[in-house]
Amino acid sequence: MSQKNHEGKRTARERLQEQREKEKARARRGRQAIVAGSVVVVLAIAGGIAVWATSANGDGAGTDSETARPKQASGGSRPAIPVGAPDAPSTLTVWEDFRCPACQQFETAFRPAIHELEDSGRLKSEYHLVTIIDGNAGGKGSLNAANAAMCAQDAGKFRAYHDVLYSHQPPEQQDKFADKKYLLQLAAKVKGLVTPAFTTCVNDGRYDAFVQKSNDAFAESGYRGTPTVLLNGKDLSKEKGGRFTPADLKKMVQDANKGKQPGKSSSPHPGAAPHKSSSHQGKQAGRSASPRAQHPATSATPGY
Repeated sequence: MSQKNHEGKRTARERLQEQREKEKARARRGRQAIVAGSVVVVLAIAGGIAVWATSANGDGAGTDSETARPKQASGGSRPAIPVGAPDAPSTLTVWEDFRCPACQQFETAFRPAIHELEDSGRLKSEYHLVTIIDGNAGGKGSLNAANAAMCAQDAGKFRAYHDVLYSHQPPEQQDKFADKKYLLQLAAKVKGLVTPAFTTCVNDGRYDAFVQKSNDAFAESGYRGTPTVLLNGKDLSKEKGGRFTPADLKKMVQDANKGKQPGKSSSPHPGAAPHKSSSHQGKQAGRSASPRAQHPATSATPGY
């Protein structure tokens, strides 16, 4: 009799544990759906470049000792890919999803200014790649594109490939980035990127766990959507009423860097020369990003 009671209690504990795990999983999915949903709603309302962020929480004491890490990438609780001179006096922090339309709009408009600041040693960027569109709409395009970009980091060509991906971003509901053959085709647009090592890295999903860790950090951060953009920790969505332009970014960096020397490792990135179509898009987007223009930048506010 006592043995039966013991087994009954054990079974009840197991059922309770299973139920708790299911509830935790539902909560995680709910948080990701809310974040991704906010991006779609803001785009529908604004019809332009959505740039918003919230203040960053403190880093935890996480470790990635068992997670494959791309060359020069930072680990810890908020893994990131660095771009630009490591000793540049200002830092741009960007949380992005390669399937996110607002991220593509931000990158198209601000790319020339960011490249100029990086190449002159005035700015370094830290890219945190996330997969909220995969979590909300289904598919693996966010994950596979992020992994491929990290494979490009191993080859020293992250920035060039990152820009190619955004220049060829498919419609959000068309999960074309899930096709690794397509990702390899796009990689051919970056001189010298497609090698046996890069191809194996893409096909094997070598950095999938690293991407997932970055996405977990985003889900726990309290950020409201992508792109989340910070300059030296300052929320750019709160600058100039959310109507923030590339010229404003350059001015903010100039002011922040007064009296400071530019970074020394400021040589242009391999394969970073833009394609003609990308350069044209950048010029057009740069004009449309000005205040009161056709595609003004806007910020997300509670309740949107």
